Amino acid sequence: MRVALAQIDATAGDVRGNASRVLEAIDEAKGLGAEVCVFPELVVVGYAPYDLLLRPDLVAEAWEATEIIAREAQGITVVLGTVAPIPGKRRVWNLAAVLADGRVATTQAKTLLPAYEVFHDTRHFVPAQARTPVDVCGRRTGLLVCEDLWDEGYDVHPPAEQVAAGAKILIVPSASPYRQGVLAERLRRARRPGVPLVYVNGVGGQDELIYDGGSLVVDASGRLLAMLPRFEEAVQVVDVDAATPLEETVVDVDGELFRALTLGIQSFVRKNGLKRAFIGLSGGVDSALVACLAKEALGADAVHAIALPSRFNDPRSTDCAAELARGLGIGFEVVSIEPLHEAALSTLAPLLAGDAGTTPENVQARLRCLVLMAHVNRRGGVLLNTTNKTEATLGYGTLYGDLAGGLAPLMDVTKPEVYRLSRWYNARHRVIPDFILDRPPSAELKPDQVDPFDYPRISPIAEAIVGGADRKELQALGATDAEVERVDRLLRHAEHKRWQAPVILKVSWTAFGLGRLIPVTHRHARE
Repeated sequence: MRVALAQIDATAGDVRGNASRVLEAIDEAKGLGAEVCVFPELVVVGYAPYDLLLRPDLVAEAWEATEIIAREAQGITVVLGTVAPIPGKRRVWNLAAVLADGRVATTQAKTLLPAYEVFHDTRHFVPAQARTPVDVCGRRTGLLVCEDLWDEGYDVHPPAEQVAAGAKILIVPSASPYRQGVLAERLRRARRPGVPLVYVNGVGGQDELIYDGGSLVVDASGRLLAMLPRFEEAVQVVDVDAATPLEETVVDVDGELFRALTLGIQSFVRKNGLKRAFIGLSGGVDSALVACLAKEALGADAVHAIALPSRFNDPRSTDCAAELARGLGIGFEVVSIEPLHEAALSTLAPLLAGDAGTTPENVQARLRCLVLMAHVNRRGGVLLNTTNKTEATLGYGTLYGDLAGGLAPLMDVTKPEVYRLSRWYNARHRVIPDFILDRPPSAELKPDQVDPFDYPRISPIAEAIVGGADRKELQALGATDAEVERVDRLLRHAEHKRWQAPVILKVSWTAFGLGRLIPVTHRHARE
């Protein structure tokens, strides 16, 4: 069986555009001699559509587009992900549809509907009523839809059922978002059924989710026969019965993460029709990494950085920001916030008198945001936030100041990971000045200020707590009771800030955003 794996980038709600891209890929697959062309889950409507599926007109349009694709895809069998209405119900079918001979020949609804993390399938879909192999080009084929392959922990096990019912091959349209280490987990699950398996994943960013592609084929022994590129569209034909097994390569962990973040930025900007990205380039490592990511994602001409020094800035901060911008070739300017700061000190004098706590620092952070957002409003585009996940966990950021922006590329990247990625990039491009990588982290909002955290020690503890680690797991990290209590308290008291954060690119298994729904108003047992 010559199968084309059509790993394409769909946009949520863009049924017409998605269908056009499907037909282009079908033509490409036919030109490569494929008998079957397989697409990702929900490729017709785009993943993840969430409550767009509550619009009956969109669901009807998606099913009509599926029938149009079937009529136009002559001379090849197509397996793709789509939706179909269920008469009398508000929820719909999430289908793997087989298109052959100008019609929708058969369908298989998704069986396992995840309702955890970023997945809300039970809100929108009805599970399959039956699961039996179907005929695809004369071969008994089991159709699974994404989560159906991730069946551990469920009472129903679709891969085993399909094989027991006579399936000689499994085809899996999928929309599995990127998380660090996810490829190894997909391979492990693909190898379990004991028959050849074709797995086609989506690619491209959709708000906080990043789809990394990596579509693959394994044989009955679990040997890898093919793997498509990560983080880019591709169409590749594999002869499932005759392909030579591949030698598996070691994943470049940092390179993979960098590419994921780059794709997330690129997709967000492109799919939202934005012209350019703005960054507050402070001379710190977080903003330096965001600048590097933005340049790689959008091109230097579409990125503009602004240094916003105050009376508390080390002059080397602005100098290094300028040096980095020159090295990247991005736009750059310096706008001192000192005149605004003076005006604010005068206007807010009664509030700032005596021991005003962090209020004077917050004022400066918000003045910087005022300048940045004025550029965005006037020139069009998006402000890229530079907050990292450790800071977001600990609440170390100012609402309407350094927590502002339209997209937060690093808010699921811990502070140590920021340093690691920055050094990975610098080893290849040598654009980040050593001062940025070596200096103690500082917001530079008061004299001789440094961040109040030992990041190499506190970041793993914070990440473990966000991930739901128990006391034993925290002790294994060497965390003291005092450290755990401190991080837990800061995490809980900053929930209101994270609810107002920009869209966060998800790259870990436990990210802030749709995957972690903690109420702002709640009471903790120890309070």
